[in-house]
Amino acid sequence: MGKWTRRAFITTGVVAGGGFAVGVALRPGHRAPELASLVTDEGESLVNVWVKLDQNNVTTVIVPHSEMGQGAQTVLAQMLADEMDADWDLVRFEEAPPAPEYANYLLGYGVIGDAEVPKALVPTFDGLMLQVAKSMAMQITGGSLSIRSTGQYGMRIAGAAAREVLVEAAADTWQVPAAEIQTEASHLIHAASNRRAPYAEFAPLAAQMSPPSTPNLKSVDDFKIIGHDVQRLDVPSKVDGSAQFAMDVHVPGMVYATVQRSPVFGGAIANLDDSAARKMPGVIDVVKVAGKKGEDDFLGKQNIGDSVAVVADGYWQAKQGLAALAVEWQNFGQDVMGSEEIFAQFERDITAAVDRGNDRVQGDVTAALENAAQVVEAEYRVPYLAHACMEPMNATAYVRDGRCEIWIGCQNPLGFRDAVAAALGFEPEQVTLHNHFMGGGFGRRSNPDYAVQAALVAAQVQRPVQLIWSREEDIRQDHYRPAVRSRFRGTIDASGEVASWENTYVDKHEPAEAPLIPYAVGSQDIGYVASPTNIPFGPWRSVDHTQHGFFTESFIDELAAAKDVDPYEFRAQLLRDKPRHLAVLNKAAEKAGWDQPLAPGRGRGIALQESFGTLVAEVVEVTVTGGDVKVDRVVAAVDPGLAVSPDGLKAQIESGIIYGLSAAMFGEVTIENGAVAQSNFHDYQILRMNDAPVIETHVINSGAPVGGAGEPGTPAVAPALANAIYNATGSRVRQLPLKNYDLKFRIEESDEVA
Repeated sequence: MGKWTRRAFITTGVVAGGGFAVGVALRPGHRAPELASLVTDEGESLVNVWVKLDQNNVTTVIVPHSEMGQGAQTVLAQMLADEMDADWDLVRFEEAPPAPEYANYLLGYGVIGDAEVPKALVPTFDGLMLQVAKSMAMQITGGSLSIRSTGQYGMRIAGAAAREVLVEAAADTWQVPAAEIQTEASHLIHAASNRRAPYAEFAPLAAQMSPPSTPNLKSVDDFKIIGHDVQRLDVPSKVDGSAQFAMDVHVPGMVYATVQRSPVFGGAIANLDDSAARKMPGVIDVVKVAGKKGEDDFLGKQNIGDSVAVVADGYWQAKQGLAALAVEWQNFGQDVMGSEEIFAQFERDITAAVDRGNDRVQGDVTAALENAAQVVEAEYRVPYLAHACMEPMNATAYVRDGRCEIWIGCQNPLGFRDAVAAALGFEPEQVTLHNHFMGGGFGRRSNPDYAVQAALVAAQVQRPVQLIWSREEDIRQDHYRPAVRSRFRGTIDASGEVASWENTYVDKHEPAEAPLIPYAVGSQDIGYVASPTNIPFGPWRSVDHTQHGFFTESFIDELAAAKDVDPYEFRAQLLRDKPRHLAVLNKAAEKAGWDQPLAPGRGRGIALQESFGTLVAEVVEVTVTGGDVKVDRVVAAVDPGLAVSPDGLKAQIESGIIYGLSAAMFGEVTIENGAVAQSNFHDYQILRMNDAPVIETHVINSGAPVGGAGEPGTPAVAPALANAIYNATGSRVRQLPLKNYDLKFRIEESDEVA
């Protein structure tokens, strides 16, 4: 019996049997006819689950991912259109509806690796995967999975399968061999009889045919759209203002609301005096929303606590009404913790190392320590971080007659639908969700708390309500990137080689491989201890790679400094058996002019991180003047395997760098008396345009499996920045953000020691 690896699904075109499967759900059969009512209008034919054609020969790609500025919907359309031989000028996209039939089970293929599935069991396996995706309400956008999972294992196959059934339909109609028919620019061509017809002519017939489960896929050399730059399909509407974000929604009779949740996480309303607010002009109602301990989100259980909303004729009136409330909160003893107490707890738990878990144990670290010529120790920490999306959390909901309709921008429409239904005591089918473009997501809009709030407020008001969080609420009620403390010890033996690497950090999150290093160090002991807090956490761009990238790439620099060797050459030596890693490292150093001298007060640092299947090396150049740091230039080298959309990839890397620089230089959420101290952009700063560096991105198409784009640009920039500061000043940054450093004092102190 033949074995099929994950990669074989790409190279031979094996199709998933449910969900994605180009309408070939091998367990329930050809699913497109039964799904047509969900996604087609008059004159449109659903050729397979993910492709429809209209009478004007327009191909619409149905995409099971959200658009939050990353361009994924366009890139997925590229992948399908290329395999379909579609005319790009006639390609559109629309987002898949939040229905179980469109649960995106192919996301699983991005994380299972090259798992082997016997050929005969592929339909059964994929049918099971579809059921799992349905049960998990999985329609998530995140983890840089859109292109490397949905695109590779779904859209390419869907396009190729659509092309083949169109050829078959034309062959039946023209009574010619299918092998004689060519496809080009959304047309079918039979040269021998001089016939040429648009896809649309055969779409109704093709829609009745079961698409092949193993269509022939193109080789890289045959790509015409994949690997090339095309205009993003979402940009024109964003330029002319016709794009619909959730805050653009207006429902007849709609009123507005804003909300305040317990400032201390998990708190409850002890007493509420709303008399002043109710007297204010435009205020319609004051509504309590009871918090639910253990509310589900896709990461696990979170405690959202109580909240109170003011409903008014306009948002400003609602906000003024909220300010007039007199609320006493019951904090259940959670108002005694602060950031310093949390980090002290982390330190105690690392030192105690009770029930320490292991990420990697190899060699003999103890022996390396006993025989070390030099021991290097360092400890690093990073704070909680908010997402700070430009568009604050918002949703419009209307609850009536046992149904809920909700308009929102979110990263998991199907999951949000189910969460809203559960909060209202409805069945999922009683909720209709309309998803929109998002003004930023970064993982924040994968948590349904704001959708649930909107629905619960609307249920009490019995009118359509647009709930808008203030910026202050957005910062203070986030699901934060976790704060982490991480301790390192490395040894250098008598021959000058790095002999061991030891690392213990607090709290294991995702992805599991984030703390691991690519470097050839013989003895390694990398592990973690639990140190839980009540601060709600969630995915933040590149998740744990951002913390551990800073830790590991800073410490490898410290080892290079201990040996008094060039940090780039030091890394290169330790990567001699990792050709892909070495290639991006070399490219970044070369393009940055690593060997070129810099003026006094200027520095250059380098860092490397593999995340989400993509390798990124970054070089940061800084100027330090009187203790002030200016980032002048960032050079990135990227190996995503294949850049499906080169310009889109570069844009995402640049975006990730800016996001990472904001965090490294300014980003910090501090806890005071159990609550978040920051409130808006005056005290939760982000990088402004005038401070943004020149960014250069260089792409290497290595031919490795396709990796992600949205996440991998972020992790390397913080350590490269810290290493550049060390290069410029001799002062080592081990704690972020930079704004907390009196770098001038540290430089003077360093000079005195020297």
